[in-house]
Amino acid sequence: MFIINAQISEKIELGHNIFLFKMFCPEIASSAEPGQFLNLRINETYFPLLRRPFSVCDISGDHFYILFSPFGEGTKQLAKKSVGDNIDTHGPLGKGFNYKGEYETAVIVAGGLGSAPFPFVTRKINNKKDIISFVGGRSQKDVITYGMENVSTSTDDGSEGFEGTVVDLLETKVDELKSKNVKVFGCGPTPMLKALQSFCSKNNFDCEISTECAMACGFGICQGCPIEQTEYKDQYLLVCSDGPVFNAKDVVL
Repeated sequence: MFIINAQISEKIELGHNIFLFKMFCPEIASSAEPGQFLNLRINETYFPLLRRPFSVCDISGDHFYILFSPFGEGTKQLAKKSVGDNIDTHGPLGKGFNYKGEYETAVIVAGGLGSAPFPFVTRKINNKKDIISFVGGRSQKDVITYGMENVSTSTDDGSEGFEGTVVDLLETKVDELKSKNVKVFGCGPTPMLKALQSFCSKNNFDCEISTECAMACGFGICQGCPIEQTEYKDQYLLVCSDGPVFNAKDVVL
């Protein structure tokens, strides 16, 4: 891992309040794996105090990408950065997706900003396996399909695609999925991941999920991001170092 300045090479607004930053940093670009994350120090001051974690959205040459919406104070300040600005970046951190294996079809399931790690995942899987992507959001403006392939969409309010959650959409495709040798890759809000966890358990689908948690250090020293194991009740793993990606059957959400 590195603690290094990454320079903003390009700043793109993909949609309403959704930003994609292209960052020049050969060290991180050459070492990151899909599903890992980066901890960014937003300012040189002590406000906000803690670094903010961001999925590695994609890699291109000497650049990495991050995808975010400015909701909290940290991301609001990040959105004000300009091309040429340097950002103190710690990473790559954590354990990513195991996208290799004997499955034939990758089923990608994303909710809202949970789409962030999947352009990188898609590019790594592409030409090796078939890919089916399911992307959901509360409404059309929350559906992020950047860098994904063979996409079906859903919205809670019916403003785009299937009306319902992205896991509801999966339920309508279960017979088709059962006819294939699939592995499911999920990222999104915890309620979505819990529903996906239940869906995959019920249908005996292998599933990995990228979990979300408030973090401080980002590499396991502070012990501030515990997640309960299923096998050993009341024993915990750390999202930042044991994850953020886990097999869905191994953790309690």
